[in-house]
Amino acid sequence: MHPAASVVFFTTATGAGYGLLALLGVLGGFQIIPPDFWLGFIGMGLALGLIAAGLLSSTGHLGRPERAWRAFSQWRSSWLSREGVASVITFIPAGLFGIGWVLLGRTGGWVAAAGLLAAIGAVVTVCTTGMIYASLKPIAQWHSRFTLPGYLIFSAMTGSVLLNALLQGFTMGSNFLLRACVLLTLLGWGWKLATWRHNDALEIATTANTATGLAGGTVRSLEWPHTEENYLLKEMGFRIARKHGARLRQITQGLAFALPVLLLAATFALPWWPFAAMLSVLAAIAQFAGMLVERWLFFAEAKHTVMLYYGR
Repeated sequence: MHPAASVVFFTTATGAGYGLLALLGVLGGFQIIPPDFWLGFIGMGLALGLIAAGLLSSTGHLGRPERAWRAFSQWRSSWLSREGVASVITFIPAGLFGIGWVLLGRTGGWVAAAGLLAAIGAVVTVCTTGMIYASLKPIAQWHSRFTLPGYLIFSAMTGSVLLNALLQGFTMGSNFLLRACVLLTLLGWGWKLATWRHNDALEIATTANTATGLAGGTVRSLEWPHTEENYLLKEMGFRIARKHGARLRQITQGLAFALPVLLLAATFALPWWPFAAMLSVLAAIAQFAGMLVERWLFFAEAKHTVMLYYGR
């Protein structure tokens, strides 16, 4: 009984990939980052590779992965379907931008337009991913004002730190981007602390009595509705010990926020290649690992109201 590894990796990888893609599309298309074949090749390869790996890993969460294509038909009512449609559409301007910026070495004009559309598509896709969880009313930890902005903040945070590592590796780093990375990481840290504080203080009014509509006593379950574990019990009824949860929160804060801030700040003190490049790469790796832990907690600490029927 634990959150699915495929979904944990999916939300982490696609968030970072879309954040990097959006930044490359805007900064590269409008010549803020000069066209360079290897920078563009590695940068676009990393962004699209993370997105593709995340999307492919999400199919491992399906009972029948070969039927994943059917999810695209429910875009009128399903945020999951809208996410799939948006992710596929985003590949079109991203591909055009990659051809123009990386292969042709061009900026401005149709390349800038393609880069801007790719960035918009990336933001829209991250929003649809966040809304998958924010729209679920039975899960109070997700159905809050913190979920959707959190997805956007973490995507921008991880994407900017990845971009900084790339630029530092190609001796194109800038103090402006370093400051932006630090500020976004601090913003993400503060948002995560505020989210935890909100979730810890939640007082869920729903009880077994209100859920069943019965009154005149305390409703309790005599036996489970079924004899075997099901999906909800495995992923929405997971119980994590308080001490383990506290330790994992500390690990999240250390890897995803505190260590990257320290490493990025150290880059100011050692702005020479290869020190700046190594520190920036370490910051990106540590942050990605920390976000994997953060995403695991995001799912592990959520509780579905249906658990009332199991006496939890």
